[in-house]
Amino acid sequence: MTHRPKKVLRPFSLDKSNGLCLQDQVRRGIINLVLARTWPFGYKLPSSRALAELLGVSRNTVSLAYQRLVADGYLSAVPRSGLFVAMDLNAGLISPGLVAGGEVVRRETDSFWADRLGRGGELTRSPDWRRFAYPLVDSGFDSGLFPAEDWREATTLSLKRGQIISWAGLSDDDPVLIDEIRNKVLPRRGIYAQPDEILLTLGAQQARALCMDLLCRDGARVAVEEPGQPEIRVLAKRLGATLLPMQVDSEGLVPNERLRSCDVLVVTPSHQLPTGATLAANRRTALMEMLPGSSLVIVEDDFESETNYLDEPQPALRSFEHGGRVIYIASLNKLLDPNICLGFIVADAPVIARLRELRRLGGPPPPVNNQRAAAQFLALGHYDRMMRRLAREFHERMLSLRDALNHYMPRVVEIEPPRGGTTLWVRGPAGLDIEALAELAHERGVLFERVEPYYAGTVPAGLFRLGVSCIAKDRIRDGISELASALSELISGKRKPSGELLTHDELVRLMTGAQLGCRTIYGDPCTIELYPDGRMSGAAGFRNEDCDTGRWWIEGDRWYRQWRNWAYGEAAGFQVVLRGDVIHWVNAQGRSFDWATLSPNVHLAP
Repeated sequence: MTHRPKKVLRPFSLDKSNGLCLQDQVRRGIINLVLARTWPFGYKLPSSRALAELLGVSRNTVSLAYQRLVADGYLSAVPRSGLFVAMDLNAGLISPGLVAGGEVVRRETDSFWADRLGRGGELTRSPDWRRFAYPLVDSGFDSGLFPAEDWREATTLSLKRGQIISWAGLSDDDPVLIDEIRNKVLPRRGIYAQPDEILLTLGAQQARALCMDLLCRDGARVAVEEPGQPEIRVLAKRLGATLLPMQVDSEGLVPNERLRSCDVLVVTPSHQLPTGATLAANRRTALMEMLPGSSLVIVEDDFESETNYLDEPQPALRSFEHGGRVIYIASLNKLLDPNICLGFIVADAPVIARLRELRRLGGPPPPVNNQRAAAQFLALGHYDRMMRRLAREFHERMLSLRDALNHYMPRVVEIEPPRGGTTLWVRGPAGLDIEALAELAHERGVLFERVEPYYAGTVPAGLFRLGVSCIAKDRIRDGISELASALSELISGKRKPSGELLTHDELVRLMTGAQLGCRTIYGDPCTIELYPDGRMSGAAGFRNEDCDTGRWWIEGDRWYRQWRNWAYGEAAGFQVVLRGDVIHWVNAQGRSFDWATLSPNVHLAP
């Protein structure tokens, strides 16, 4: 009788696509087995050859992992006997079986905590954007844009012995980073500050919380943007403040006399969160002129100030006359990894001193090793280089987003001309069911941002938000194509123009030598000239700053066009309906998706 050898199961799995090297994954797997008592104290480990065969890696990988675990004291090597688990990592832990009630106690307290804590849920959580093929949102972090080599160099320098000695004893902000922010970041915004006028924070959100805690006493009147940041509304309400929503339009917050009676105004002037509007220069001046003779304090949240790559940058409110009444908030999180958590506040020295006290009550300052690494990152010029690279990248992504919307949804949605930043505020057709659109988009792998959380009052219909911070440029067009398909399905049967489709002869008569007038999705005028020889030219913009050429022709009962650059340079043909002096281009479903005014015979010889 033959005996089959007992099958040995693989103790854990390795993921070769994981960011960790295989040696580190082997070490982590063994430590997890020891913690779970699967390999208890005194357990003899498989030989390096045997474990390597089980895991499908080289013997050298396992040997190096074993050597490191021996050096760290997790394993002990016994001559001619092998390797053994050298410590009980669970020693000192109280067994769950020894705790009175165990899981039953936790279940019995569920109702207690529900009553004690209240309903909660003031802040909504967005879906995980990583699950979507086309994450057209601004809530994620594109790891492909992270300057890994530069940050590694800065971190390595900060961990040299001399550097460690200089920061290891710090219990407050690193003066080296404070100086780098003073000299290399703030002057971009027109701000010149002394060291005692800057406080480092764990990201911009801690900075907002500290400012609200300082300024929002019971009964304080706090003016907020509408739409605006939900976190600010929640913080102010919990501190007993009275909220005063302020209208926002395409030029940012609309100031009015009601502000003079307020104690605090929270504003995002660089790129208004969430609409992306930039606060106009005359409105900045009007806000600052309200400060004398009032008790108003402005909290300037400089959201996305560093991604203004289309317009001339506007100076921060803090840099204006009476800027001492402005508390300035910014962070490095948008451009670095959000997990680095480095923000800062700029205000007059007495304000910073009080904010420092409040920060101390809530915990320590940002980790000093991260502070020094960020200081090195700035000192080496990596920050400036990253800024230029990201400005180019986001500019290209935003133009791709704009052009895709203009191509696939020319008369279905509207946007404001992008002024920088990484988002577009989109207005859909009247009566658009955003919830239904989101469901159809999800089925196609598209995620966009709902805007309800940004409103304290009634949410206007048909609005949504698109972002490009976590989607590659070459995937934007496909994502918008899928979104357009979802929108088309949702409104199928609507927007069908009345009138008969034009025949071949009618198209030849009307289009030859005609001039077409229309508008882009972002509101710029556009004129298209159709010459009798089949050439065409187009000029868009209020100064005809965007021009292109191409050709047009007619096949059967369809009108065709192909631009050199516009519409991705692709040929496309459409059926046409004429209503008065307006022609409608009609898709395969018979729905009008774009139109233009027609001026016939402009280019025909008399």
